[in-house]
Amino acid sequence: MSEERSWARLVDRRTANRGDQRRQALLTAFEELLAEQSLDEVKVADISSRAGVTRSAFYFYFENKAVAVTALMSDLYDDTSEATDLLVKAEGEPEQRLRHVITTLFDAVDRTHHTYRALLQARATSAQVRDIWEAGRAEFASMVAEMITRERAVGNAPAGPEAGPLASVLLDLNDHALERHALDVGPEREQRIDVLTHIWLSSIYQRPGSTS
Repeated sequence: MSEERSWARLVDRRTANRGDQRRQALLTAFEELLAEQSLDEVKVADISSRAGVTRSAFYFYFENKAVAVTALMSDLYDDTSEATDLLVKAEGEPEQRLRHVITTLFDAVDRTHHTYRALLQARATSAQVRDIWEAGRAEFASMVAEMITRERAVGNAPAGPEAGPLASVLLDLNDHALERHALDVGPEREQRIDVLTHIWLSSIYQRPGSTS
């Protein structure tokens, strides 16, 4: 997926361009600093210094650190988009497809552990970041709801709760599980994946999932 998604247009003060070397240098420096410090501890001056650009260059692209964190997570968003696309195609056995999609999400968070934690902090403190998050979230929920409706229409899934709210609640479960995983709280990663797969499979297809 590309940065044409609706939320991405809210991130940069200028049109997002991943080929922009100054922008990329700032994001790389920011990501490195987040591996060493919390979001609150990282200073814009430190980001700019490590990137080898002026402090004003940061604000040329990003309104603040919280929004810049969202730009850092564009790869995670791309992974989520690709996983959702795979899910809504509804090709193959439901359990295998659901498990693959959920595993992809955990893989994406594991690759961006420090920045994902910073994103959670930014989302909790910045209304702008919450708006960006919710815009993407609503898009994913709509796609999943369409898939549920289509699967019911062709007889692959039985009737059940209204597709829109069901999709939204299932994504809520994913979000919470990923957040707890990123914070190293609760069950092991594979146990989370097993349980989420079971819940999605049971909720949409009314089938129990395996634990392997």
